[in-house]
Amino acid sequence: MLWLAAAGARAIVDMSYARHFLDFQGSAIPRTMQKLVVTRLSPNFGEAVTLRRDCPVPLPGDGDLLVRNRFVGINASDINYSAGRYDPSLKPPFDIGFEGIGEVVALGLSASTRYTVGQAVAYVTLASGSFAEYTVVPASIATPVPSVKPEYLTLLVSGTTAYISLKELGKLSEGKKVLVTAAAGGTGQFAVQLSKMAKCHVIGTCSSDEKLAFLKSLGCSRPINYKTEPLRAVLKQEYPDGIDVIYESVGGAMFDLAVDSLATKGHLIVIGFISGYQSPTGLSPVKAGSLPAKLLKKSASVQGFFLNHYFSEYQAAMKHLLELYARGDLICEVDLGHLAPEGRFIGLDSVFRAVDYMYMGKNTGKIVVELPHSVNSKL
Repeated sequence: MLWLAAAGARAIVDMSYARHFLDFQGSAIPRTMQKLVVTRLSPNFGEAVTLRRDCPVPLPGDGDLLVRNRFVGINASDINYSAGRYDPSLKPPFDIGFEGIGEVVALGLSASTRYTVGQAVAYVTLASGSFAEYTVVPASIATPVPSVKPEYLTLLVSGTTAYISLKELGKLSEGKKVLVTAAAGGTGQFAVQLSKMAKCHVIGTCSSDEKLAFLKSLGCSRPINYKTEPLRAVLKQEYPDGIDVIYESVGGAMFDLAVDSLATKGHLIVIGFISGYQSPTGLSPVKAGSLPAKLLKKSASVQGFFLNHYFSEYQAAMKHLLELYARGDLICEVDLGHLAPEGRFIGLDSVFRAVDYMYMGKNTGKIVVELPHSVNSKL
């Protein structure tokens, strides 16, 4: 399906398919929108990213959806992307934001065989960032969802990361001891619940009594507020034989402690190292010199997990997680910033606050930013 732009207006070549390109709420799709753009490479999100107004609303190709974003997810690795660490060949300016959920407001002819205008979809993308009012999403990577609820957004990256990594690398079985670091965070909450479903004994670390209460509500066997309890001493005293599976996202000293806490034949799964992301190198120092000897002594393993390498498992993981949520067997905790100093995260300009909020360790659950749209206005 082709679009033409003339004299500042848009026309659809084949009007018999015009219904595929109408805003589902009856108002015209605007010509311009706001979006966040990386304008210089830096791990400092505020320095790297600019809110641009009056950007052209992108047009969907034959197999694409145009999604009006209603909620977008914040990830620790957003600043890795703004620093250019994932793709060194990528030069500013480029779009940013990994995940979004919203309604289809326009779509190409091929995409219309599977989707309709007004349908709720969620998606993960690197090509066209989600930190925008409208995003073009290939229909092949979109996930239909029952409604535009932020809870579904929590599953896209955080939920699937926990599910696939534990399934593929964790080798969970009944009675195993599992340690989840940053357990009350966006992905930690799922690692705790999925490990409990596998009938494991789950230990979760967190940084406040409020998060401690949240972990208890998830059924965490031994939540630990490391600000009030000495974590190394607790693990040594209460788990003298070590931990079978460790789901680790903090890095630095926490990684060192995780290695020391492994049981014989234990598995340490590295899904991130947030403690170092804001540094110039993106890394926090670890005592890795003795790592080979420690692993050999315990026949233990350390393995990294990066979701991009497991997309063949993605759709099955999403299907299973959506079913668990629909049955009421999975809690998807969303943090919309109700307790943030300046209030809820509403609008693209609040993405900057939301990223800071994450790096201050304030969030419980997945941080989500709402992008409100008026029914009858163009934005």
